[in-house]
Amino acid sequence: MTIVIDDTMTVVIVKRLCVVGEIKQRMIAHAAILLAKKGLHGASFSEVLEASGAPRGSLYHHFPGGKDELVLAALGLAGDQAIEVLDRLAGRPAPEVADAFIALWRSVLSRSNFGAGCAVVAAAVAAESPILVERTAKVFRDWRLRLGRLLAEGGIPRKRAFAIATTLIAACEGAVILARAERTFEPFDLVAAEQLATIKAAVKASPGERHDPVGA
Repeated sequence: MTIVIDDTMTVVIVKRLCVVGEIKQRMIAHAAILLAKKGLHGASFSEVLEASGAPRGSLYHHFPGGKDELVLAALGLAGDQAIEVLDRLAGRPAPEVADAFIALWRSVLSRSNFGAGCAVVAAAVAAESPILVERTAKVFRDWRLRLGRLLAEGGIPRKRAFAIATTLIAACEGAVILARAERTFEPFDLVAAEQLATIKAAVKASPGERHDPVGA
C-alpha cells in the first residue's frame, strides 16, 4: 500500500497554507517547521522572519503575545494537519488506517532527510509555559481520540481501540526519534512492523464482534 502525503506536518506544511500575502500564515507554517527541526529553544524569531519573508517588526504585530503565541498557533496548525490526514481515512480497515498514520511519519523523515521530527513533541519536552504544555496535551488527546475512533470503526474492539491508538502514537514518536538519531529507517521500520502486526492480530481476534462508532 502506497500513500503519498504532500500536505502533512512539519517539512511540507507550507504547501497548502502559504498563500501569497498571508504573512501571518507563512510565519505560523515556518514556525511549525522550525519547531520540528530545531526544537522549542532552537527556533528563533529571526529564523521565522527570514524563512517566511516577513518584514522585521511584523512578529509582534501579528503575535503580540510574543513567541508563546506564535508557538501556540504553530502547534494548532501541526495538530490540525494530522487530524485532516486522519479524517481522510474514515471507513478504512484498521490496518490501513495504521499504515497511513505510520506513512505520515515516515514521510516527515524522508522529506527532511532525518532533519525533522514532530513539532508537538518538540514543544512538549521543552515547554515551561503552562499554556504551551496544555496545548501540546490537547493535540495529543485529539490525535488519540480520532485515531481510536478510526481503529474502532475499522475492526478493532472499542475497548482496545483507544489503547492501541495511544500505543501507536507513542511508538511512532519514539521511532522518529530513534531514526533521526541513527539517521536510518531501520529502527522506524522495525517499530512500524510490530505495530502493524499487533493491529492485524487485534482485528483477527474479534471476528463478528460489533464495532459501534464511538459516541453512539
